[in-house]
Amino acid sequence: MPIGAVILLLVAALTSACGGRDFFRQYEYEEDVYLSLDGSATIYVNSSIPALDALRGASFDTNPSTRVDRDAVRAYFTTPLTRVTRVAVSQRSNRRFVHVRMDVDDVRRLGGTGPFAWSTYRFDRDGELFVYRQSVGASADKNVGDVGWKGQELVAFRVHLPSRIVYHNAGAKNLKRGNILVWEQMLGDRTRGEPLALDARMESQSILYRTLFLFGSTVVAVGAGFLLLLWWILRRSAKAQSGAGFNA
Repeated sequence: MPIGAVILLLVAALTSACGGRDFFRQYEYEEDVYLSLDGSATIYVNSSIPALDALRGASFDTNPSTRVDRDAVRAYFTTPLTRVTRVAVSQRSNRRFVHVRMDVDDVRRLGGTGPFAWSTYRFDRDGELFVYRQSVGASADKNVGDVGWKGQELVAFRVHLPSRIVYHNAGAKNLKRGNILVWEQMLGDRTRGEPLALDARMESQSILYRTLFLFGSTVVAVGAGFLLLLWWILRRSAKAQSGAGFNA
């Protein structure tokens, strides 16, 4: 097989292994919201230090040779409404990146915190559906100098919804693995504060509940089938014994 074909196959395999996500796209800032039907959420923020400064107005040292102060990052994302559970760091394209995980009791109040104040959130029940809306407004638009951006960097907002989606405005290609919605902007557009509206509606029954219900139903059906089979075997055995006794 030609070496070029082998390379293409490897690229395809890597892309597939990453869940279909664009493996070579340069995400400079990402917010991932794992939402529950009670309004609580787990949120992951993955951002380069320069993007965190430019977009959110932080004051971290953008020098790639400077070690990231994890305690300072934890303090920045810790608010009365957000509990930071993990801070990790990495480096890519000569820029430092931070990866923060936090728990939130009520996503509807998240816009009242400093790190997420550029957004307003709505999560309400509307009849038989739940409605999630997030409006992302102006950024800090802070000048961070030349940090090596090439103009192709992206910002992403992902929402992992807990039940079947019946409507969204992310676009058909931005629905991933059934319940993950992705909205993207160019970093330059997000820095200038071009608005972004996230809108999704979902069923009121969680995917986990439905899965457990189906699993339980399957277990019950299998158990009933086993008992029926056992009854049939015992019944045939009793008939056979009865017939043998009569012939004797």
